[in-house]
Amino acid sequence: MDLDVFVAAHRAEWERLDALIRRRGRLTGAEAEELVRLYQRVATQLSQLQSSAPDPALTSRLTTLVARARSAVVGSRRATWRDALLFFTVRFPAACYRTRHWWVPTALLFTAVVAALGWWIADDPQVRASIAAPDELREMTRPGGAYESYYSSSPAAAFSAQVWTNNAQVAGMSLAFGAFLGLPVLWVLLQNAVNLATGLGLMASADRLDVFLGLVLPHGLLELTAVFVAAGVGLRLGWTVIDPGPRRRTTALAQEGRAALGMALGLAAVLLVAGAIEGFVTPSGLPTWARIAVGVAAEVAFLLYVFVVGRRAVAAGETGDVAAADRPVEAPVAA
Repeated sequence: MDLDVFVAAHRAEWERLDALIRRRGRLTGAEAEELVRLYQRVATQLSQLQSSAPDPALTSRLTTLVARARSAVVGSRRATWRDALLFFTVRFPAACYRTRHWWVPTALLFTAVVAALGWWIADDPQVRASIAAPDELREMTRPGGAYESYYSSSPAAAFSAQVWTNNAQVAGMSLAFGAFLGLPVLWVLLQNAVNLATGLGLMASADRLDVFLGLVLPHGLLELTAVFVAAGVGLRLGWTVIDPGPRRRTTALAQEGRAALGMALGLAAVLLVAGAIEGFVTPSGLPTWARIAVGVAAEVAFLLYVFVVGRRAVAAGETGDVAAADRPVEAPVAA
């Protein structure tokens, strides 16, 4: 494609479209129809440019023009409570269900690694000695020691807010770093697996595994599931970079990236519930079985939410992406 000829042939259409956009509130019926025709024509020209002669400056100019024209044609709308309700009842569970083939294996592998590392630490005194001095280990694992006092070290509300912030950051990192082929996601998971396995192994070596599980399971089931979902979505996003399938790589990344950003909001809400359990239930005076029952109930509710509500939404055609009216324009691919 000769860019000079292309620009010369279509510049008048671009200028006319820009003029109509600026006057969109004062257009006649014929001008409104002309705006729609020019929008469709310039969108096709943008596609031709991207596929045949991707000039960054011209592509950026036309992309902005097409986006402005699309806004003029379809109008803009404000988010409403109905949008929030639709997100949490349809789009978020659908996105979680669609990515189940990524985060369920992630959860199983993570659990296996934690169990293996925990058993190794509990069974090998030399490994425990490399973690800390014997006196420090006894201080951490004794009744009322560091592992137990941690959950009551701050007022419940402040502790819940701190936990929620930390976990939301972990989930956000997993989602954001997915575009880097998913490798940083694996590192985040490994760090969390080592931390959890260390506590598991040390408390098991002190014959206090039941206490450790009673402290971790109430909030940990839901909390870790949210982290697994975030990691699975991040890994899926990384794989999209490698294999976008039948879609253009940019289109595939845009679609999966928008779904990932939406899931960050949904997972923040899930982690808020987990943080509340960790701040108010875990350190409470409830019996161990009652605290674990709360955690199991929260986990079962989330899994039903994903595998029942989410499955129905996917069967109805939902993908977890934002509404069509809120997506950036995707010009047709030129033949």
